[in-house]
Amino acid sequence: MVFMQNILEVNHLKKSFATQKAVDDVSFNIAEGSIFGMLGPNGAGKTTLLRMITGIFYQDEGTITFDGTPFNPSKDIMRIGYMPEERGLYKKMNIGDQALYLARLKGLSKKDALEKIRYWFKRLEMESWWNKKVQDLSKGMSQKLQFVTTILHDPRLIILDEPFSGLDPLNANLIKDEIFRLAKNGRTIIFSTHRMEQVEEICDHIILINKGSKILDGSVKQVKQDFKENQFKVGFEKDPGEIEENDIFEIVQHDDDAIVLKIHEGYRPHDVLQYLLARKHEIVAFHEILPSLNEIFIRLVEGTPLARQFNIIDA
Repeated sequence: MVFMQNILEVNHLKKSFATQKAVDDVSFNIAEGSIFGMLGPNGAGKTTLLRMITGIFYQDEGTITFDGTPFNPSKDIMRIGYMPEERGLYKKMNIGDQALYLARLKGLSKKDALEKIRYWFKRLEMESWWNKKVQDLSKGMSQKLQFVTTILHDPRLIILDEPFSGLDPLNANLIKDEIFRLAKNGRTIIFSTHRMEQVEEICDHIILINKGSKILDGSVKQVKQDFKENQFKVGFEKDPGEIEENDIFEIVQHDDDAIVLKIHEGYRPHDVLQYLLARKHEIVAFHEILPSLNEIFIRLVEGTPLARQFNIIDA
């Protein structure tokens, strides 16, 4: 996927509350049309970062550039949609009236607002909800409503903080498909979560925040390549039996009809295949094992030797 210019540039942001550093010298860029994952454990500083990007908080130091110019909350907020993790809905208000009210706050005329609300309610299977009250909705239904009210005004930058919270698998897939469609149509998504499997499936680029600092920044594909450990899984037609020690690889795991091996430095996958085939093993599968983002996340946050090897966490 080829991205356009940066829609958002964050440079050396700092924010403290009393003596607590919530965000400590964080910088990153987000390309227009991308799906950008902001990851980190609870309390890492993700929400504080998002609130500075949306103008809810002012940074103590650093700069934010939106669409090529210094961020101006009073003007630029109309081009941003923010779906917070906490519910921001009026519990006793009818859903249709609430969506209309929030759309008007974002500058839409009543006619345009009604047209867009009907479009999105139909698209997300919410047409029968108009006269329901928020207090009568399940958590998942509230999430769908919050998603709609976030994107009604067609913002260029859409910020979603834990958007799948409370959604069943069917509705999670519905929202996920809309995220992909919005990005395909040129909208930029910031997706904040601690659910690594969702990020791995959805995001193009990620940053990892821990204790207010950025400890990882890169494309999902490149990050997984950077942290791979030269391990491969080999599947056999039948149990290969005992495979003798050799200079090419070591056995990490041995199942009935498969092994996981680690290739020694200086050797290639081709050398492994030659070695096994020369010993009459019938190979039916051979693929490299890349670490999941969850594994990388745990290594980095816990400050394991692998994290120090990449100079991402100070020893």
